[in-house]
Order: sequence, then structure tokens, then C-alpha cells
Amino acid sequence: MFDYSAKKISVEQALSMVKSGDNITVGMAGAEPVEFFSRLHTIADRVEDVTITSCLSTVSGEYLSEKYLEKAFKLDSWFYSPILRKLHKTGRVSFIPNHLHFAGSKRNFHKKANIFICSASMPEEDGRIRFSCGNVYEEEVAKKADLVILEITPNVPRSFGDNFLEWGDVDHVVECGYFLPTIPDVPPNEKDREIGRHIAGLINDGDCIQVGIGGIPNAVCEFLAEKKDLGIHTEMMTTGIMNLMRKGVVNGSRKQMNPGKVVCAFALGSQEMYEFMHENPDILVSRGSWVNDPYVIAGNDSQVSINTSVEVDLTGQCCSESVGPLQISGTGGQSDTAIGAQRSKNGRSIIALYSTAMVKKPESGEKEEVSKIVPMLRQGAAVSLSRNDVDWVATEYGAVSLRGTTLRERAELLISIAHPKFREELRAAAKDLQYWL
Repeated sequence: MFDYSAKKISVEQALSMVKSGDNITVGMAGAEPVEFFSRLHTIADRVEDVTITSCLSTVSGEYLSEKYLEKAFKLDSWFYSPILRKLHKTGRVSFIPNHLHFAGSKRNFHKKANIFICSASMPEEDGRIRFSCGNVYEEEVAKKADLVILEITPNVPRSFGDNFLEWGDVDHVVECGYFLPTIPDVPPNEKDREIGRHIAGLINDGDCIQVGIGGIPNAVCEFLAEKKDLGIHTEMMTTGIMNLMRKGVVNGSRKQMNPGKVVCAFALGSQEMYEFMHENPDILVSRGSWVNDPYVIAGNDSQVSINTSVEVDLTGQCCSESVGPLQISGTGGQSDTAIGAQRSKNGRSIIALYSTAMVKKPESGEKEEVSKIVPMLRQGAAVSLSRNDVDWVATEYGAVSLRGTTLRERAELLISIAHPKFREELRAAAKDLQYWL
């Protein structure tokens, strides 16, 4: 038996353990410590330069106001969410370049956590405590941290898989009653549906899928409803995947690894999805270092990765996380899953994006339509997926395979799925760049 009461503390006691200069690493996305964050600002008058290391931050809090960031807190992140994107201009927020399956180990190498804290489900009979909705880096960081604190709440799913700490690895628990943060499902628009239709046409019965969130992925899931025997080995569990499981489209019957199981590294979505995950034996939540390892991903035949991008240049370089030098999201698992899928027998990687975007002119503030297939990436843009690793690219105008192609062939193929009004302009640029169209 384990002594639960011996490790139980209040959130005020947890906050009293924070010192100036500490690195506090928190759970990813929906696993962030809601109670801790709601009161973190109360210690701002006694600490300086406390670093909060996070990934896809979803929980707001008063500590994020600029007056507290000025001195007390600074934020490091593996993946910017809208919350951190807005705060980047303060100079107290900085991005950690990464491939997600290396996030925990590389951060530990550079800067281990003084305190690790995240939400977790109620302890099991033997004291084992599960990270309810993810284990991307949580276990790796917790095992190296000086202090491990878990916010325990009965209102989170207990999921199965490699997603737990033993009682002896936990220093303190804080009892809470909150529900996990949720995000709304983005309804697909017409462009999303056109792209979703093209991508679904590349997917066969029995394929194993990785897909994320947003209008395009949601549209893809809609068009997969007529497929059979799909498997899931994905970074993120989503509402779209839940819907395919309920329809019987996803059953994992043809998977080589974990047949019959949906495998993911974390989950973020609706309350309905969290309730669907609770004690669901068909869903395994496992370590991100394993789930997102390209060699592991390749263990399933016919693995298909589906990711989105901000812009793609005529050689196939994909910028999926910045607008020029301005960080807006992160690489996440894009390279992990794209490379892993192409290592898979009969596997495919697909990058999806709209052909155009509306952007403001810096001189006037007026919006203009620009092509997202470009001669060259913007100056300072991050290359999230190298041209060596790109495979299929899809827009609302079609999908093309760049596998094994020359620069000239790539330019021709990508121009064919660009918006028609920009194709001649792109052809002229390709000639100037000596791709020789």
C-alpha cells in the first residue's frame, strides 16, 4: 500500500517551493497544471527569472501579464500556441527548436527541471499515477527533475499505455477538481474539403494514419468515413480520430505494431473526447520518444503522415512554423512523422496547405492575396521539413508527389497545384532561379 496523505500538499505549499532562477517544466497542452498557474502570479514579488518550460500552452493565467513577465517569469516553449505567440514581443518568451521525439532528452541535456508539475488522474490501487492525456516528454523530464508535483483531479481521463509514474517517483500531490482544457473543433471550409478530398484519395483501406487538428485534418477525417480497416499511430489523439473509431472505420486490424489499438503520445480536444478516452482499452498513450521515433513509426506498413505547412518553396522546402523569422508554432512531430512514414513499407508523407493566404501589406495595412507556394521561403523562415524529406504536397488544386524528382520537375509539379493567378509569375521566378522550366 502507499501513503497518499503523506505526499498531499496545498497549491500554496507547492508555490512556496519555487525559487528565483528555477526552471519549472509543465505538462504539455491539456496536461498543464491549472491550479498552479492560476496562482503563480502571487509569488511574483519574491522571485526573479523563473523559467516556465512548456509545449502548446493552453492554460492562461495572470502570471502571463507583461508586468509579471518583466522580471519574475520568462517562458520557454517547444511549440507556440496563440497565448505565447502574442507574448513573443515582450522578449521574455523564447522558442526551443526541436523534433518532438527528442524534446525531453535534449532539454534534460541542456537544462533539467528543478520542478516538474502537471495534471494527472487519480492514483491506482498500487499508487501508480497516470499522465491522463499525454506522455510526450513528461516522464523523461520528471525522472530527472529535482521535485515532482502532480495535480490530481478525478475529472480527467485515466488512459492506458506507457504514461505513468510510480508512487515513489512523485514527491507531492495537490488535490484539485478542475476539468481539462478543451479546444473547439474547427469546421472545415470549402478549401479544407477540396484538400481533404485530394488527400483521402491517396489513402487506401488498411493504411495506418497520423493526423492532427484544424480545418484540413478535420476535412480529411470526414472523407475517410468510407474507408475500411484503418489503423492509427499518431502523435495526437483528436476528435476526428474518435469519430472514425465510433464509425468502425478505424479498427487497427491490419497494423503490424499494436494491432487493434490507437496509439498516440498526447490528446487535446473536446470534453466528449476525454470521456471517450477514459479507461478505453483501445487507446494507448505512450512515450513521445517512442511514438514519434521515425524508426518506430516505420514499423507499421502503409503508414501515412498528414501535416500542414505555412509555405512551400519551389524546391519542396516546407516552412510550417514561422512567418519569416517570427515564430508562430513549432516543428512538433512533422519531421518525425514525415520521415517515419516514408521509411514504412508502402508509406507516404503528405504536406497540405492552402494555395494562397490573405496578408497585410506592411506599408498600408491593406490585405492582399499571396501565393503560399513561393519561389523561395521568406527571409528568416524556419525549414520545418527539408526538401530531402518532402514527399506529397496537396492544395485545393490537387496533390503531387515530389519523391525522387529533380528541381525542375518539382517546380513544374508545385506550380501545377498553385493558384492559377500566380502560376505564370512562379514560372518566371523558376527560370530566374535556373530551375529551367
